[in-house]
Amino acid sequence: MVEGGLWRRWVFFYIPLTLFVFVLLFPFYWMIITTFRPDGELYKPWNAVAYQPFWTNNPTFEHILYLFEETMFSKWMFNTLLIAAVSTVISLICGVFAGYALARLNFPWAGGLGTTIFVTYLVPQTLLFIPLADIIRNFGLGDTPWALILTYPTFLIPFCTWLMMGYFKSIPKELEECARIDGASRFQAMYHIILPVAVPGIMSAGIFAFTLSWNEFIYALVFLSSPEQKTVPVGVTSELIRGDVFFWGPLMAGALLGSIPVAIVYSFFVEHYVAGLTGSVKG
Repeated sequence: MVEGGLWRRWVFFYIPLTLFVFVLLFPFYWMIITTFRPDGELYKPWNAVAYQPFWTNNPTFEHILYLFEETMFSKWMFNTLLIAAVSTVISLICGVFAGYALARLNFPWAGGLGTTIFVTYLVPQTLLFIPLADIIRNFGLGDTPWALILTYPTFLIPFCTWLMMGYFKSIPKELEECARIDGASRFQAMYHIILPVAVPGIMSAGIFAFTLSWNEFIYALVFLSSPEQKTVPVGVTSELIRGDVFFWGPLMAGALLGSIPVAIVYSFFVEHYVAGLTGSVKG
């Protein structure tokens, strides 16, 4: 029985898990190798003598230096960080209050309103950027960070509200009722009792919102035109792809450096992120 259990564990767990991890991480490995591979190896034919497609013996930093010296990559990183951070803060504030109201306040059609809010998140951005572009033009916000800071919450707030509504429902109402009995107002009970317990859910919503803002492409492509105002996804693809010529080294270097902030956020807050997804409440 032990040998049979070990065999099934290898067949149904270890081998599939290994294949999954390999498929998941191989693009990142290829991105790293391409970043540090010199141009002489990048454009060498696959059937060339002594060609090593999965390794390089002559690593170089020329592609990273090209990003910072020949493009506005540092400015793109700053723009992306600023826009993602401000949009995330705005969306979290609105999402937390809206999610609490939908989960705790007893008013007609609360459930239907929550479902409607989430359905708005499912509306494709390709259908929304045309009316939003008209609004941005009327307010004179085109080609400025505010064009994205004010439009990103249109898809971030519905998601944060839906996620926080579900998390607030998982928190026992007795915690809040005890505080109300002791004389606390609803706002005081929410601020001192509910919000500290809901930190994992808030962190989870914040990570999702930050990631979506950081990687967003359509709105940034439509609303920003000048090179110094672009974000990393738009700047890298628009400035390093010229016609049918792809600058693969700088492209992969930009993708690698652009993914580092998101990886740092996930690594530092992974426990809160998992707790928020599972809806667990620690006593």
